[in-house]
Amino acid sequence: MRRSDFIIASFLKRSNARASWQLLTTLLPIAGLWCLIARIDHASVSGASKIFALIPVLGLLALLSSRAFSLMHDCGHESLFRWRWLNRSIGFFLGVLNAIPQYPWSRDHAFHHRHNGNWEIYRGPIDVLTLDSYQQLSKRSRLLYAISRHWLMLFPGGFYYLVIKPRLALINAIINFIWSIGVELLDGLRNKKFAQIFVFSSRFRLNDSGYGNSFWEVVDLICNNLLVIISWILMSRWLGVGMFLSCYSIVMTASAAIFICIFFVQHNFKDSYASRTEDWSQFFGAIEGSSNLDLPDWLNWFFADISFHSIHHLCDRIPNYNLRACHVRNQHLLKNAMILRLQDIPKCFDYILWDDRLQELTTIDAARKLEDAPV
Repeated sequence: MRRSDFIIASFLKRSNARASWQLLTTLLPIAGLWCLIARIDHASVSGASKIFALIPVLGLLALLSSRAFSLMHDCGHESLFRWRWLNRSIGFFLGVLNAIPQYPWSRDHAFHHRHNGNWEIYRGPIDVLTLDSYQQLSKRSRLLYAISRHWLMLFPGGFYYLVIKPRLALINAIINFIWSIGVELLDGLRNKKFAQIFVFSSRFRLNDSGYGNSFWEVVDLICNNLLVIISWILMSRWLGVGMFLSCYSIVMTASAAIFICIFFVQHNFKDSYASRTEDWSQFFGAIEGSSNLDLPDWLNWFFADISFHSIHHLCDRIPNYNLRACHVRNQHLLKNAMILRLQDIPKCFDYILWDDRLQELTTIDAARKLEDAPV
């Protein structure tokens, strides 16, 4: 089986009308639900009644926020709208809505697509350890590793990923900028060369932040943070600081937990393609290193059909509104692709080790049995 066996070209057509409809049917309900939160807050009912009324509203907001993130993801692949500038502009706006810098996120996500299935280079969203590295850890470090990769960590991890990390990256950018100016100024005083002080592009870089590998990534980071913080201030003035922050924190935490969970189980599962560089195939990384989720249609709507993930990895330029049809058209070629149902998802969180000798994902239980086995 080869990539050329798949029928893809006819599904690459992008439609501004369909993309705009997807955007409207996502953003208008989000705006309406926040207005409903304001109505509930001002209603003359008990606190318990308000909480019960807010639960379904916040649940819907979390799902719609996940859909907004999926549309942002499509903009990063330039597959939502026909025009690049429109994908970039809408992607930036959706990044503000999701409180995450879209441009650097999409570049990092593109790295994942280029190396999916090559676990020597890309260890997934949770930075999976090799089996050998895990076995060299102390008992305490093993416990911490297991806890940090537990599915319950989706919630604090999700809150950190969307709400805290981009703000820390901005602080890092400011400190890095000021520090580099000071270093160049001192160097200029010693060598009487001041021209380098005004070369700003070289100092707009952040190491190990995930958001600053280039000048324009840091520009996106700054603009995103500025608009996100302004939106927080405006929403707090409208709803009140306590009401807004409590609802916002719940929605962002749940939304992030949902899409991080989906991303994880679509690559960490039993028998997932997990090669090292010398044996790696991008084609098999797409087909056998990406699972497809068998979900109810209404849930797939909230995820913009990202459940059809093997086809998405085979060609990330297919718009989400064509993914399902492309998957169905090529279904006879996807016999080796994993299909996961909702009940299969918890088991995926066991596969948090990469056995680089056998080139497969494995579990902590399997690693323990391996150590206990007689030589």
